[in-house]
Amino acid sequence: MIKENLFDKILMEPVKNGADTLYVVSGYATAAMVFHHFNALKNIHAQQVKIKLIVGMCPYDGISLSNHKAFQQLAQIDYPEYFECSYIFKSPQVHSKIYSWFQGKKPINGFIGSANYTQNAFSKAQRELLFSCDPTLGLDYYKSLISDSIYCTHDEIENYIEIYRDTCYSRRKKEYIEKQGFPLITSEKPDLQDLPAVRISFLDNHGSLPQRSGLNWGQRPEEGREPNQAYIKLPSSVYSTDFFPPVAVHFTVLTDDNKVLICTRAQQNGKAIHTPHNNSLIGEYFRFRLNIPSGDPVTTETLNRYGRSDVDFYKIDDETYYMDFSVSVRHG
Repeated sequence: MIKENLFDKILMEPVKNGADTLYVVSGYATAAMVFHHFNALKNIHAQQVKIKLIVGMCPYDGISLSNHKAFQQLAQIDYPEYFECSYIFKSPQVHSKIYSWFQGKKPINGFIGSANYTQNAFSKAQRELLFSCDPTLGLDYYKSLISDSIYCTHDEIENYIEIYRDTCYSRRKKEYIEKQGFPLITSEKPDLQDLPAVRISFLDNHGSLPQRSGLNWGQRPEEGREPNQAYIKLPSSVYSTDFFPPVAVHFTVLTDDNKVLICTRAQQNGKAIHTPHNNSLIGEYFRFRLNIPSGDPVTTETLNRYGRSDVDFYKIDDETYYMDFSVSVRHG
């Protein structure tokens, strides 16, 4: 029975013993967990590991737009040679959680139990149990589900799986918001109004946009920085709360224009949000929205011309957020 240090014992130690391929069947899974796992392996200078994932509960629950788009991005752009993701589309749904490690065709370790392939399940936030099992039997079970699954990158995936907007499916109750102390932000989007939210300004205390930090973090040619590098600075009223996950935990951000960013908190006290895979991604995103050339500095005038100098984050769950930078939002 394994009930402590699940992330290290289940997802890291087998690699140290030579494993190079992980087969996962999980009722629920998140793209943020996939990125978190790959990033952790990178940090220990592990060889590139292949992860093959089947998400099992899709016939019953569907899958959120943010996770779906992020899974596609991981499979097609970030780790195309190393990550493969499929959804069960034939009933009955699959609630099993199995992890089978192999080195080529050689079985290394297998585990079965309660933990979904999510950061919550592999953290101290939940009590989960996993047991050692025969990895070959786990792989056989994985293979038995292939004919009932469909790749997340399939051209007609929407015809097989319900893909829902996160905010429509995971609305929070107002009692929860009041209990947590997060403010309500007036929104023209009805499905956002019951979610805990924060508004973050890009401007400093003097009402100006910093020239060499925040959205302009990369504007340091003397340091050899890529000019699009950027981060979103959080005020202490936000980073001192649990609105965002702790430092080192990855989370998925779905934007109002249906883009996906995998983010984490950085700097002392976790006072900044950035895109750890590439610090330039978030800077490129905002420059695109602001309609200025890639690599150009962002100015206060740029924001004024666009129509707003802040951004709203809505908390859908502990690994998923919605970011609204639309100019139609009503400020209040």
